[in-house]
Amino acid sequence: MSKWQTICALEDIIPGTGVCALVNGEQVALFRPYKDEQVFAINNMDPFAKSNVLSRGLICEHQGELWVASPLKKQRFNLKDGRCLEDERFSLKAFEVRIHQGMVEMPAL
Repeated sequence: MSKWQTICALEDIIPGTGVCALVNGEQVALFRPYKDEQVFAINNMDPFAKSNVLSRGLICEHQGELWVASPLKKQRFNLKDGRCLEDERFSLKAFEVRIHQGMVEMPAL
C-alpha cells in the first residue's frame, strides 16, 4: 500500500491550466485540462530549452490524446506518459497522481 502526500487543493489549479510544484525535491508540472477532477503530472523541465517551464505550456489535444506544448520551443509532451510527439528521444517522466477529498496527491517516497 503506497503512502500518498498532499501537493495542493484541486481548486488551486484553474481548469485548462498547469502549475508547478516541488515534489520530493523535483519540479513537477501539474495540469488540470477540464473542470472535472482529472489531473496529470509530468516533469517540469523542457529538455529542448533546458528550462523548467512546461507548467506554463498550453494544453492541447492531438488524435484524442492530451498534450502540453512547451511555451518556448513548442514541442508537445503527452500528459499521460510524457512522450514527446516531435522526438520520442526526449520523453519526460510522468507521475502517478490522484484526487482524494478535493486534494491533489502523489505517492510519497
